[in-house]
Amino acid sequence: MSSIMTNASAMTALQSLSATNKALEQTQGRISTGFRVAEASDNAAYWSIATTMRSDNKANSVVQDALGLGAGKVDTAYTAMNSALDVVDKIKQKVLLAKASGVEERAKIQSEIDTYVAQLRDSIGGASYAGSNLLQTTGATGKVSIISAYNRDSGGAVSTTTIDIAFTNIRLIDSGVTPPAAGTGILDTTTGAVSGVSILNIDLTDLSGVTGADETAKFDNLLTDIESALAKMTDAAAELGAAKSRIDMQKDFVSKLMDSIDKGVGQLVDADMNKESTRLQALQVQQQLGIQSLSIANTNSQNILALFKG
Repeated sequence: MSSIMTNASAMTALQSLSATNKALEQTQGRISTGFRVAEASDNAAYWSIATTMRSDNKANSVVQDALGLGAGKVDTAYTAMNSALDVVDKIKQKVLLAKASGVEERAKIQSEIDTYVAQLRDSIGGASYAGSNLLQTTGATGKVSIISAYNRDSGGAVSTTTIDIAFTNIRLIDSGVTPPAAGTGILDTTTGAVSGVSILNIDLTDLSGVTGADETAKFDNLLTDIESALAKMTDAAAELGAAKSRIDMQKDFVSKLMDSIDKGVGQLVDADMNKESTRLQALQVQQQLGIQSLSIANTNSQNILALFKG
């Protein structure tokens, strides 16, 4: 039925065009932002989950930075520890050579050892990263703690885990003590034939005069002290190496975890660009057809009015 009061066809066409325009606006928004859930109004549940997981990933990013900083400290200490091991091993060789040499040669050997000791001090003193030197510390307690994980349970309670290295296990020099006073570092003190001698303060000039029946015993005691220090340094290097390996594994895990969370969030909120592009083209065609339909409906009404004017 045709009516001059109500243009039902135009109303239907207008409603269809409005729905098409609304869908077109939504699709264009998804294409421009890349998200199908950009706001809470799009999907409250997915938006909430995605927001929480993004927040967790920001925390994981900080953990990754902390692991990187910790790795730098441990790598530096590990490198310096291996260098110190090589130098102390050379000192051991020179002490053994001094035992086998005459008194006259020992003064020359002493100058070589002095060079090694100076190198040892420089290596340890220079093992600093970001203001921290793990090999030159003080105190009976203390540790380096590297944040390794950020954990949040279902109730929202947060906890962090750390990779810890006790200073007493890796300390080479007690920075709170001035040689030749006894310190708590591995290289601070020795005992034996030459009382109060430190590997970092070896006084082989006294050994130049070590003669007599106890000469062999005194050299053997000093070599025993050096072997003891080497054993402790080896244990310290092993602890640093284990920490280094754990840090590297945790860095790799956190990186993969962050990628996994990003993928999970993407599956919830990212727009399928192929799908949305195809939908955009279809809606644009629908929009054009809707405009034509509305135009035809209005034209029909105008034709009816034209009959009365005629």
